Amino acid sequence: MIAMDDYTRCDGLGLAGLVARREVSPQELLDTALAAAATINPELNAILQTLPEAGRAAIAAGLPAGPFQGVPFAIKELVLHARGVRCDMGSRLAQGVVPDADTELMARFRKAGLVLCATTQSPELGYNPTTECALYGPVRNPWEPTRSAGGSSGGSAAAVAAGIVPVAHANDGGGSIRIPAGCNGLVGLKPTRDRTPQGPDYADLLCGLAIEFAVTKSVRDSAALLDAVAGADIGAPGMLPGPVRPYREEVNTPPGRLRIAFNATPASGAAIDPECVRAVAETAQLLEDLGHTVVEDAPRFDWEAFLASIHVIWTGYTASAVQGLAAATGRTPGPDTLEAVTLACYEEGRRHSAIDLLAAMAHGNTVSRQAGVFFSGYDAFVTPTVSQLPAPLGTLDQNRAGMSAMDWTRQLFTYVPFTPLFNTTGQPAISLPLAESASGLPIGVQIAGRFGDEATLFRLAGQLEAARPWADRRPRLHAARPR
Repeated sequence: MIAMDDYTRCDGLGLAGLVARREVSPQELLDTALAAAATINPELNAILQTLPEAGRAAIAAGLPAGPFQGVPFAIKELVLHARGVRCDMGSRLAQGVVPDADTELMARFRKAGLVLCATTQSPELGYNPTTECALYGPVRNPWEPTRSAGGSSGGSAAAVAAGIVPVAHANDGGGSIRIPAGCNGLVGLKPTRDRTPQGPDYADLLCGLAIEFAVTKSVRDSAALLDAVAGADIGAPGMLPGPVRPYREEVNTPPGRLRIAFNATPASGAAIDPECVRAVAETAQLLEDLGHTVVEDAPRFDWEAFLASIHVIWTGYTASAVQGLAAATGRTPGPDTLEAVTLACYEEGRRHSAIDLLAAMAHGNTVSRQAGVFFSGYDAFVTPTVSQLPAPLGTLDQNRAGMSAMDWTRQLFTYVPFTPLFNTTGQPAISLPLAESASGLPIGVQIAGRFGDEATLFRLAGQLEAARPWADRRPRLHAARPR
């Protein structure tokens, strides 16, 4: 078996390279990932299920010759699903649901050569930027176990940061790839709307706000994985032009001199931790040192109207999801099956009309046009990923009694005021681990690009990764150095 230290130092492409050179077998990598989970997950609480039999069966059947052949992989228990693998969605209402087919994206992950070995935690129905569901308890941040691992893909991000797997599935309807990437010191790309498939279950998930992809250790892993899984699936309602060349090639391509805006003051006016402000200022200086033109500026839009529109969409989605799960499981939505705030969002979502939803989507169009005007003058826009350092566990309590649905939405987007804009506009945005706090906590820096322009983001992210590398950083809870 590969030594745990060697396993955890590799990114996904690094492990695939070992397999290709026959220095290690896929079975050895699977066994190492399972050993890592057994070692560290009791403290981390990120992994819900390990899947040794499924992993061994996939290897025995012969793995596709994809770029990640033999690499252990985990999936979040929300939206994407795998045939025969339980998908609880962080909810007592959904507990025990077992899909009978792979989603299209899951099938593409398999074709990339990834070996499914585990599932990871989600907060209830994904409506929380931390991962602390009542059903399974909190996912702990491997850098500081009293703090949040972010959400809603906190289980996947914690598992990657702690060395269990080098890459894991994640999805993002308001920041849920980028937020946990920022909290855990990882790369988190939210691709352009429609870049990755959502079929056959969904067309425009969360009215187009949400998209699926992954969290990774390195920029090159994100690029190579997007090359492997991007593109519309059969019957998809939207289709983007493909890249001019593979995204993997962009990572080592100089970006040229770009015009880049930066800002650490959110449209909401929410207070920002000074260390997050400093991270953006230092990144702006680094970009200037690298030869880019850097300007302090930001898109301008009505935050309160924007918040109201995404609140309608999120609560409407919650109501639809709850009713669908109730029909599928035969359970009744209520305090015995839903957390208190989820129940409040479900009840409010049921009261929204079709006119309310269409008005919310119309406002999203207005905001997208405003952002489009802004990006006509810039190649990229830099902000903090999250407004604060990773929150102490219990701060964002989805089971808190007496909180209204709107109070919940406001609390969430006060904590994460920078990410949701790009779910509405559909633009690509990436969180990079470019800074850390005085106490050693990761601080993510978000970079957004023009619609459809992941190529520029990958060039810029590759340049920043080379200038300020993060590969050697390790958290307190880590498979190669258990406490």
